[in-house]
Parts: sequence; structure tokens; C-alpha cells
Amino acid sequence: MNPNKIPILITGGAGYIGGHAVLALRDSGRDVVVIDDLSTGRRAAVPDGVPFYQGGIDDGGLVGRVIKEHGCCEVMHFAGSIVVPESVALPLNYYENNVVGSAKLLRACLDNGIERFFFSSTAAVYDGNLETGGAPLAEDAPLAPASPYGRSKLMTEWMLRDIAAATGLRFAILRYFNVAGADPAGRHGQCSKEATHLIKRACQAALGLLPHIDVFGDDYPTPDGTCVRDYIHVSDLARAHLAAMDYVAANGESLTLNCGYGHGFSVTEVLDTTDQVVDNMPGIEPITRRPAPRRAGDPANLIANTGQIRSKLGWRPEFDGLDVMIATAFAWEQKLLAS
Repeated sequence: MNPNKIPILITGGAGYIGGHAVLALRDSGRDVVVIDDLSTGRRAAVPDGVPFYQGGIDDGGLVGRVIKEHGCCEVMHFAGSIVVPESVALPLNYYENNVVGSAKLLRACLDNGIERFFFSSTAAVYDGNLETGGAPLAEDAPLAPASPYGRSKLMTEWMLRDIAAATGLRFAILRYFNVAGADPAGRHGQCSKEATHLIKRACQAALGLLPHIDVFGDDYPTPDGTCVRDYIHVSDLARAHLAAMDYVAANGESLTLNCGYGHGFSVTEVLDTTDQVVDNMPGIEPITRRPAPRRAGDPANLIANTGQIRSKLGWRPEFDGLDVMIATAFAWEQKLLAS
């Protein structure tokens, strides 16, 4: 059988990043099947013709049935809770959804012959108090998450490593830095109205949907005093998952990889570039910025060392430009506003 025609099970495939992975897989000629509980995802995000099952990753019966019915041997796991401040307020919810849910998903995968597992992790697993001075973080940097969200992701990484050591399961852990943008063809984007992503919120503010943007701290040891982050376009991130899938299948080697561009932009640069991208558009005003105190656990710089993903996978970004990320995100916000 053509391996591209063996469906890949995508958890959270109706969400922001999972939905872009579905598009990338389909664009490459691969078949997919989606499980999503629609707590944050949208059913409309799943393309026509893609088998869809509404349910949770903790439903082992559902997961097992889908794997058997479609003959899946690979899983991309995007489902989970992702809002850092919410994880601080509701830590048990995050441990239940992200750790217990992932454990039950992995049990169903092992019981039903899944061979390869691709996990959506985060740069939040790194030491939140580590001051790098702007130096990029490599995959072997100290791990000391500053939030329940980061800890829940690191716990799942540990589970994967332990399971792989005891079984034939192989995996890729992809640690995302700051994901931004939307599908350049306008098929999908970030849909949550309450999203905390800076670029999305900047686009919402430019459209008048938010009264202002809070700038949390302007006295960091960075060129303009505001935090610097490594932003990666969501479509490049989706292609990184495909490259990781091909690598693990071909080499039988598990991977842990940073996903970023290896350089960063400050909060001020993001807001300035947003103003430039939307300049002269009818009805658009410059973003109002409101100074606010630093947030606990916010490092001055968070930039990925991307040597591993580039050398191991041969991955090269297509949308490595702050203006491109903002332009695609803004176009998506306009589409949402018109719908």
C-alpha cells in the first residue's frame, strides 16, 4: 500500500496549529483523520473529505476505534490546553487535560499498534528564569518550566521518552517558540477571540477590536527595553512536522527539536511593524500602547537555536519575515470580521 494513503491520526486537528498541519499533509498528498473535542477548535476548520470524530483524547475506546478503522500507524498530537496564565489559575485542569489526557492517548496508541508519535511541545519547558543575553537556546538547555502549562508539556515529553525506551514506539518532540500568522491562501488561522498571541492581538487592535495593547515591561536588557521573542509562521511549523515525520519513518530515530527561526523581534518591533503593514488601509488607526508592569516568569529573550532542525531535517522556512507573519494574520482577522 502507498504509505501516503495510510491516514495519519491528528488530535486537535480542528485547532490553530493542528488545522494547519492537516492542510500541509493534505497538500502533500497524504491522508488524515481528525479527532477533536471542539472545546477550542472549529468543525469548519476540518476540510471536506477528512474523516472527523468529535471526542476527547482521554476516550481510549474512541481513539482505538479510529486507529483500527483507518489503519493508522502514526499520530500527531496537538490537542491540549495552552494558555499560560490560565494554567497558573487552574493548574489541575492543565494536568488533567495535558498529562492525564496524553497518558490515556498513549495507552490507546500502544494498545492499537501505533509506531510513531509526534508531539506538540513548547519552549515553555525551558528554565523561565534563565537569562541568555539574547543567545539562542539549544535543545539541551536547562529544563525548569515556570508554569503548570510548561510542566504539563515536559511531563508528557518524559512519558514519551520512557515509553520509547520500553517499547518500539518512536517519536518526535517539537518545541514551539512563538507561533504566528495564518495560511497564506486564507484557508485557516487563529480563531479564538481570547487568544493571547501578541501578533493576533496586535491585528485585532489595528482593526479596533481591542482598545489597546498592554506592553508588559519596558526596562528589559534588550535594545528597546521590551521582551524579544522568536516568531515562527504557522505554515512553516506545519511543514516541520511533515519533515519530522519523514525523518523518523526513514531513520527509526526519535528526535527533540526546537521550532523557531533563530532570531527574534521585540514587542515594540511587532507593534511598529503591524502599524506599517496596515498603514493607509481605510479605517485603520495606529495601535494604542499601554505600559504595564512586567509579568512574572517573562524572560527578556527567548530565541531558538535551530541548528538541529535545519541539519537533521533539512528544514528551511518559507515565511521568515515579520511583515509576512503579520500580513497573513491580519488578512485572516479581516476574514473573521467579515464572516
